[in-house]
Amino acid sequence: MNQLRFNQSTIWSFSGILNHMNADILKQLREAEVLSEQTDDPAIRELANSEIKTLRTQLDEEDPINKRNAIIEIRAGTGGDEAELFASELLRMYHHFAERQGWKFEILEINKSDLGGIKSVVALVRAQGAYSQLRFEGGVHRVQRVPKTEKSGRIHTSAVSLAVLPEAADVDVAIKPDQIRVDVFRSSGAGGQSVNTTDSAVRITYLPTGLIVTCQDERSQLKNKDKAMSILRSRLWALEQEKQDSDIGSQRRSMIKSGDRSDKIRTYNFPQSRITDHRINKSWHNLESIMDGDLTGVINTLQSANLGIDVN
Repeated sequence: MNQLRFNQSTIWSFSGILNHMNADILKQLREAEVLSEQTDDPAIRELANSEIKTLRTQLDEEDPINKRNAIIEIRAGTGGDEAELFASELLRMYHHFAERQGWKFEILEINKSDLGGIKSVVALVRAQGAYSQLRFEGGVHRVQRVPKTEKSGRIHTSAVSLAVLPEAADVDVAIKPDQIRVDVFRSSGAGGQSVNTTDSAVRITYLPTGLIVTCQDERSQLKNKDKAMSILRSRLWALEQEKQDSDIGSQRRSMIKSGDRSDKIRTYNFPQSRITDHRINKSWHNLESIMDGDLTGVINTLQSANLGIDVN
């Protein structure tokens, strides 16, 4: 049986191993989702969707962390321009997945490249239970394909690193005014060109550790500061959780890592239209639809594996 290995993988679980009751709930959830997708009877679909909502609420109640919004951090790694382009496609994939769920998706900070890719981006997914759905997406995502600029048709391999954090509330982390330094400056776009004539961009430095968060996506200095503080609280809260649980270890750092190709949790093979999750050794052959946000099957399978359910 293939299961996720919490102490070796990039998966984060604050509540530890879930019990058999969770496995039963998840099994019922998967059956209800299949019924909702396959039935042609509107009444049956409505009943199935109602059951899905109830079961998801039961799962979230097992761990209050699961009820929270999710912060997604994506960073281009090995592969140069191709990695930056794939980072933008992963952002689009999660954005479309959120839209399919009826969730709100907000860019907190983005650093674009000259060729239309993304060097790094931080996004907030606003929905109860967003973290429970997305928490297993953290790690290094590897892409194999022929870049548009490759004339010889040779397949390139690139990597993008991704971290998923639960959004921290004000009560989770107490940040004193004298613990931060706030600097403001003019926003800049790809290549460093100025995109704003006022000092609206904000850089916050957490003095006790030197942790720095920068936000410049908004034209309002106040909005950029609010976004930067949200990111800072979530990162500090995550670090505190790491200290409290030695089994979790330096979880966020393990998710980000170096973005090297060898640190992969998932491979997206475009020539074969295949996505493989290496933690559970399982593949899907609908790459195009998954990249368009159809992640439900992947996410449900990872949740099942986490509960010890055989997914192969």
